[in-house]
Amino acid sequence: MSDYGHDLVFGSFVTPSAGNPDRTVGVAVLAEQVGLDLVTFQDHPYQPAFLDTWTLLNFVAARTGRVHLAANVTNLPLRPPAVLARSVASLDLLTGGRVSLGLGAGAFWDAIEAMGGRRLTPGQGVRALEEAIEVIRQLWDVETRGGVRVDGEFYRVMGAKRGPAPAHPVPIWLGAYKPRMLQLTGRRADGWLPTLGYLQPGDLAKGNAIIDDAAQEAGRSPQDVRRLLNIAGEFSAVGRGPLNGPAEQWAEELAELALTDGVGTFILGSDDPDDLRRFAGEVVPAVRELVAAERDQGAAPGRTPAQPEPEPTAVAAPVRTSRATATGGAFAVVPTPDDGVRRSERRVWDESTRPSGPAPDPERTYTPQEQATGAHLVQIHDGLRAELAQIHDLIDQVAAGEIDAGAARSHINTMTMRQNRWTLGVYCESYCRIVTTHHTIEDQSFFPRLRARDPRLGPVVDRLEQEHHVIHDVLEGVDRALVAYVGSPDGLAELRAAVDLLTDALLSHLSYEERELVEPLARLGIA
Repeated sequence: MSDYGHDLVFGSFVTPSAGNPDRTVGVAVLAEQVGLDLVTFQDHPYQPAFLDTWTLLNFVAARTGRVHLAANVTNLPLRPPAVLARSVASLDLLTGGRVSLGLGAGAFWDAIEAMGGRRLTPGQGVRALEEAIEVIRQLWDVETRGGVRVDGEFYRVMGAKRGPAPAHPVPIWLGAYKPRMLQLTGRRADGWLPTLGYLQPGDLAKGNAIIDDAAQEAGRSPQDVRRLLNIAGEFSAVGRGPLNGPAEQWAEELAELALTDGVGTFILGSDDPDDLRRFAGEVVPAVRELVAAERDQGAAPGRTPAQPEPEPTAVAAPVRTSRATATGGAFAVVPTPDDGVRRSERRVWDESTRPSGPAPDPERTYTPQEQATGAHLVQIHDGLRAELAQIHDLIDQVAAGEIDAGAARSHINTMTMRQNRWTLGVYCESYCRIVTTHHTIEDQSFFPRLRARDPRLGPVVDRLEQEHHVIHDVLEGVDRALVAYVGSPDGLAELRAAVDLLTDALLSHLSYEERELVEPLARLGIA
């Protein structure tokens, strides 16, 4: 068992479909917006149903500002390494250091040969890949004098000028399964990138052992090689198998892979916006928490102790702060105040008629465990508030994009406008479903227990349930506005008005709920 102590990184594996390029780019942009660290695309240049991966990477790079980008993995037989090295370095410079290089020795040789590539045996593929790594690294090494010289069996570079140097040390990840490729990974690469679905039980441990041995023989540390993993699964209410169940199950399974098989990067293969949102919003924070807690307890028996990395190869997700705390003593969870700001002229209820629950006992003290549920409720609400703010930002971006596209009337500006519209539509639809799900859980499980434990809370719970019904009607108004928006360029004003009304209602409701419930949750011991 090995925990290499790598910082955890989470990404997406997006299909580069040419059938709906706006949607393809929109899914990639959404991955950044929900907080993932990495966006990757498969690279099959012989597949006419796919967009060219390197063209797509450049386009997505221009549409994003934080997320890292990589091919998963680059089809080396159809990408000359010297040219590829300059492409990678150029994009890394243009993005300020957001590019990683995934490499594969090649597969689907009939299709590669049909595109003009050379058919190689498995052994030749490994040797060619090692030569390519040497070419790429030499081209990036601008500190060494003289031209690049690799007189190989498959690649010959005789004096090419070095450079440009990338903006950061670009990691090279290899898609590897067989012993010779795994040994090459240990000797020369910065990361191992297999797909979980192609592995048998025990293959991760066996692969790690081969990589570790090869790294040590080459005078490297096993921790120099990041362990990445492409994953796929299904979110469901009950567990039906590995990575097929609720988010809690996913988090436990991924944390186990991190702690026992050393996986530091998890890349979700899905084009479903809801999957990306759930992965980023529910699974990722839980995995980070589980792994951090285990690491804080020290290295487990038989596990490689975690070591700090001098320079991580990808950006970790930003830390999200919250007003919610769970300390012992006086009640410390601070409800979010209603700032009184209203965007819409409409009012969906009379806030002055909201009932209040019993006043808390000023002499009572609370344990951290008692306060944890209220703190968690505030954190959930903070997530809803942050994503609602993101919707307003997207509306502003779309509005600006439509003005720019109308003025320039260029094909690129028109494409950008369509992609912004698609991203906004998907984000709004997914957000509405999340709010509805959150309220349904409260109505069916949370509120009945509060009412049963303390009947004095009955009027408050009744009012919160009534407001859920009102908010549901407001969400349906957002849905109708989205339909109108898709059908008419003039529908953005209607959508903005619907989202403004939702903002007024939801933010007011969340503040009222926190004001009335965070203390009773602790007092009544409801988890």
